[in-house]
Amino acid sequence: LTVLLPSPDLQKSWKLEEFDGVQVLRLRAPRIKEIGYVRRTLGELIMPFAMLRGLQRSPLAEIQWDGVLWYSPSIFHGPLVAALKKRSKTKSYLIVRDIFPEWAADMGLMSRGLPYRFFKAIANYQYSVADFIGVQTSGNLKYFKRWVRPNRELQVLPNWLGEPTLRPCSIRIDDTMLAGRQIFVYAGNMGVAQGLDSILQLAKSFSANRSVGFLFVGRGSEVQRLKDEANKASLDNCAFFDEIDPDEIPGLYAQCSVGIVSLDCRHNSHNIPGKFLTYMQCGLPVLANINLGNDLAQLIRSERVGRVCETNSVADLYQLAVDLLTEIELDDRLSSRCTAVFDREFAVEKVVLQIVSALGY
Repeated sequence: LTVLLPSPDLQKSWKLEEFDGVQVLRLRAPRIKEIGYVRRTLGELIMPFAMLRGLQRSPLAEIQWDGVLWYSPSIFHGPLVAALKKRSKTKSYLIVRDIFPEWAADMGLMSRGLPYRFFKAIANYQYSVADFIGVQTSGNLKYFKRWVRPNRELQVLPNWLGEPTLRPCSIRIDDTMLAGRQIFVYAGNMGVAQGLDSILQLAKSFSANRSVGFLFVGRGSEVQRLKDEANKASLDNCAFFDEIDPDEIPGLYAQCSVGIVSLDCRHNSHNIPGKFLTYMQCGLPVLANINLGNDLAQLIRSERVGRVCETNSVADLYQLAVDLLTEIELDDRLSSRCTAVFDREFAVEKVVLQIVSALGY
């Protein structure tokens, strides 16, 4: 297994490394994070061509690949994948986890004008070079129906998560103002797509309850605004921390009672966020505030691993949170149901077998 990664900090075109028994080839490419949208778009356009140039100068230039597997986002890897496929006369498998620019248009972050059509064309080209596309849930199959051809196959490929390397957590809740409380935790990206204002409103609803606290861990475009809102409302039941190493997550969740899943209600696509998997893996029940009709809602309800709000009503969300806290106290099998869902649906081995089988091995 070889992993190709864009790396903006390399001094030369490539760097070959070993990581956990996997060959990693870092290829110099433009910076695409923590910069403006225009510079990021230009950087992503150039990225696949810069990576291909670096690959051609590397010791792996003449390798014949048995298959090409890639992940979206980004939507810009099409030219690189097309070149790898042509050179090796092999098949490719695209894992779609973010249907862009559809979600941005759904949420009003982008009109369906020229920029939308530009990104749509880029995404469509990426889809065109795939032999297989794996989507998170059956609800997303409809979006890709037009893509299906005799030589193309569409599959539901659930998200997955490996076992973490346990590391002591740098966040100790007992050392914060939330000590002694039942903790609702949100760990992950805090951007526009997550719709975390409803969760902050939920915290306000619990402000008089000294036994409940809310912990936000991560980074994103909305972090500072959410902090300012919490300070403005004088919420002493909320604490914010920067992102931590993924290997610290089990130690964090061991200190918490409920994991929060939050998606902006304007989403039309189906999404099972990676944080849901980490909650299940750690036996942490979830409180989800998500878009109406999302496949995740049925999964949570049918497996009885938490509560789901699809109305985006803070009053509804509050009552569901209260009900969940009561269930945690009364149902000693709740945590084991969570880990059982993870083992059955999101184990790495299951996904590996599906992908390898699709590629013909």
